[in-house]
Amino acid sequence: MAPRTIRWGILATGGIATTFTKDLLCDPTTRGVENIKHTVAAAASSSSASRAQDFLKEVKAPSDAKAYGSYEELVKDSNVEIIYVATPHSHHYQNVMLALEHGKHVLCEKAFTVNAAQLKKLVQVAREKNLFLMEAVWTRYFPLSCYVRDTITSGRIGQVHRIHADNSLSLNPEKSFAGEKHRMVNMDLAGGALLDLGIYSLTWVFQCAWTTQEKSKRQKPSVLSATKPYHKTGADEMMTILLTFPRSMEDGGDLHAIASTGMRTASDPTGDQKAGGPSIRIWGDKGEIQVFPPAFRPLYTKLILHDGTVEDKHWSMPGPGKGSGWKNGFGDNLNAEGEGHGMFFEADEAGFALLEGRLEGQYEDLDESIVIMEVMDEARKQGGLKYPDAIESLEYPLKLACRDPIPITLICSQK
Repeated sequence: MAPRTIRWGILATGGIATTFTKDLLCDPTTRGVENIKHTVAAAASSSSASRAQDFLKEVKAPSDAKAYGSYEELVKDSNVEIIYVATPHSHHYQNVMLALEHGKHVLCEKAFTVNAAQLKKLVQVAREKNLFLMEAVWTRYFPLSCYVRDTITSGRIGQVHRIHADNSLSLNPEKSFAGEKHRMVNMDLAGGALLDLGIYSLTWVFQCAWTTQEKSKRQKPSVLSATKPYHKTGADEMMTILLTFPRSMEDGGDLHAIASTGMRTASDPTGDQKAGGPSIRIWGDKGEIQVFPPAFRPLYTKLILHDGTVEDKHWSMPGPGKGSGWKNGFGDNLNAEGEGHGMFFEADEAGFALLEGRLEGQYEDLDESIVIMEVMDEARKQGGLKYPDAIESLEYPLKLACRDPIPITLICSQK
């Protein structure tokens, strides 16, 4: 049987959209996927159709892909069945709602929205319209992440009692984001470490402490946070969140987790992904799992058990392979020739869902996404961090000032 073709529309044409779309168009059989394939039916830039055309050329989209100069034109294209939203998170609510209102399935970049109220409204609309909606937390769909979750649920490390996950980068914000307009520090774009970097720390906490529990046993965690604001804009430059997940004594009692993030110190100070040690540790009463940085694209794990077992694993990233001349990466940081970046895994999950008639991701459903947004809301509240009313609003449609994200060369996070 021929594979089902998933017809994508790309909403925004910045750096992360480029990385995603190049991965999207990589032959899925190179990663063992036979029943779906992806194509780009159209892309839109809010600045001009010519910018969208340049984008399509850069990612080597099919020659018949349409280029639009507005998002409204994109969502009206009947040949597009699913929209990938790649704007700053400040604009996700407006952009996703636009797509849903026009009957399109949506894969939305993280962080899903600015607050939980916005996400709840999007989920309501998606469910009413019977549309697929998923947050593009790409790391969730890595084989490495599946291995970690499976190791936990298998009981190899026993009952998990504590987790620490850090995703921090040494970015020197005064120099890297001089002028204070960059999305990483601009409050008008919901800038700061939490929504851009900290979402990965929380992703690791939740996929190890929440997703691995039976649904009937999941209880929302309590939150205690500490925030350091960036002195020039008030955005959070560092945040630490202590979470307590309630569990019965039969299931090990309460589980503690720390999710930390920042823009001045690095989880991986040397950049070699190993020398600085693991950035994620999952402790059980029979051993632990270590995941090495970066938290958003890890390639190394270590399993250490009390019986003396030590298992090191290197997780290669699939792609066309050496000699293909194909390269992908983020900004100026290109991966080895023929090595995918890893964003095709989340695209495949969206494709599998459309093929199977599912309306949510299987490794992070919408209810879990809402709980994570509620945790971030509470962490911001405790730190006195509030974004401008316009981007916190539930009003739709609401015209926001920002246009397409500017392509960046600095590796901030990989959205």
